[in-house]
Amino acid sequence: MTGQADAKRAVIDTSAAQPARRYNYWLGGKDHFAADRKSGDELAAAYPAVRVTAIENRRFLKRATQFLTAECGIRQFLDIGTGLPTADNTHEVAQRIAPESRVVYVDNDPMVMVHARALLTSTPEGRTAYLEDDLRYPESILASADLHETLDLNKPVGLMLVAVLHFVHGEGAAQRVVDKLLDALPSGSYIVASHSTYDLAPAEMVEAWEKLVAAGKVDIWTRQRAEFTALFDGLELVEPGVVPVSQWRDEDEPQPRPALADVAMWSAVARKP
Repeated sequence: MTGQADAKRAVIDTSAAQPARRYNYWLGGKDHFAADRKSGDELAAAYPAVRVTAIENRRFLKRATQFLTAECGIRQFLDIGTGLPTADNTHEVAQRIAPESRVVYVDNDPMVMVHARALLTSTPEGRTAYLEDDLRYPESILASADLHETLDLNKPVGLMLVAVLHFVHGEGAAQRVVDKLLDALPSGSYIVASHSTYDLAPAEMVEAWEKLVAAGKVDIWTRQRAEFTALFDGLELVEPGVVPVSQWRDEDEPQPRPALADVAMWSAVARKP
């Protein structure tokens, strides 16, 4: 595509913090720059639990991918908001269980795409593809030839929207994106989502975070449980339903589990009937 797609693409800017690189920094990765570290440290000073949240969100992605692959028979994944490669990326988790699994990764950060193409290699039986695109333009993602060459949208797909919907600003804006993507997927598909929230945080941390948002230092639109839950209207929520990201089927995770005040994300998995 040209025009709209070209307008969404950006050059790698090392002078301004980027969410994917900042997230990589919190996870202990090495693909970040001074601006990302400065921003990450500033956010962590206001909300010390942000690193715990990042780690727990990553663990949720792994558990959810294992569930879809091993228990639901999903062999195709559309992972939007991929982030920089780290341990246990979606295709690695899925292909350990089912080597034939296929994954399309989507991100709007050109650095993410450079690293993904270089590092995220598929098994011979499966396939991975990479789209430089933006969640806010689901029509563009769904029109991609690379997506249709990799995934068969007549068969169930695991739609992964992990820690990305909070970059879609506006009341009801995330609902439109989710509905558009799910409308293109057949019955038996699943959605996996996590989302930043103030619901679980103490008041003083919320106040500190809101000051960063007002200053333009955080590009995140938090949502309360009710609005996040509404994203799954008409779908079949998988047990245990909408829970903090650290509590979704976490029985085999290291104990003790984090306190709720240290986790700033809701999570859920649901099936399209």
